[in-house]
Amino acid sequence: MKKSYLLAGGVSTLLLTACGQAENESGAEQKEVLEMGTSAEFAPFESRNPQGDIVGFDIDLANYIADELGVELKITDMKFDGLIGALQNDRVDLVLAGMSATDTRKENVDFSTEYNHSGEMFVSQKGPGLETLEDLEGLTVGVQLGTIQEEGAKSIIEDEGIDLELKALDDSGALIQEILSGRIDAAYMDKQVALGYIEVQGLDAFDDPTTASPGMAVAFPKGSDLVDEVNAVLAEMEENGKLDELKDKWLTDEQ
Repeated sequence: MKKSYLLAGGVSTLLLTACGQAENESGAEQKEVLEMGTSAEFAPFESRNPQGDIVGFDIDLANYIADELGVELKITDMKFDGLIGALQNDRVDLVLAGMSATDTRKENVDFSTEYNHSGEMFVSQKGPGLETLEDLEGLTVGVQLGTIQEEGAKSIIEDEGIDLELKALDDSGALIQEILSGRIDAAYMDKQVALGYIEVQGLDAFDDPTTASPGMAVAFPKGSDLVDEVNAVLAEMEENGKLDELKDKWLTDEQ
């Protein structure tokens, strides 16, 4: 029997009714809908497979959470830099998109407990011998628009005194294409995302040696009742090993 994670105030203002199940006009029971935003350009967390379906770590995690809450999951794919706005305008109930729980973002949205921490890498073509931050001096480094990597690269410029020219692009795939075409010298990326491209494209990389970034978490509109519900599911997944199963399925520590 499925566990109950019901809240006194209902799951979300965007669900069809209060928590539980609603009846359609024919009298049949109908699951409530949980609206989720993501940006499917961030493998292995979310991307489209050859059939066009959105798959990945976050997608499996979201489906598990929805099953535990007894609701139907509806996923909307959008640009990463539009996800916070979608939460603020109540277009989605939650966001799973490899999003790090930064202090800046916490001013605008609420977060669950962290479910993963990857770290960052600088990725480049083989040959230039980029191995340290100092090697990046005077070079052009790409970042994904609206991500913690964009913030982190700016901090490296300010805090580490490395003179970089930043180029912000919409998604990780575009960053790799810019590297391969020689239009940027390196890209600053989430480590798990970078590892997949390194293997496929035969690229070089080195770990960001600066202070660790915040981990990934589920994002919600400010004051959402869903935060406690999702935290309860995440805690159970830590306890029963389901979270580790997802990490074993989708993530790798090998470079």
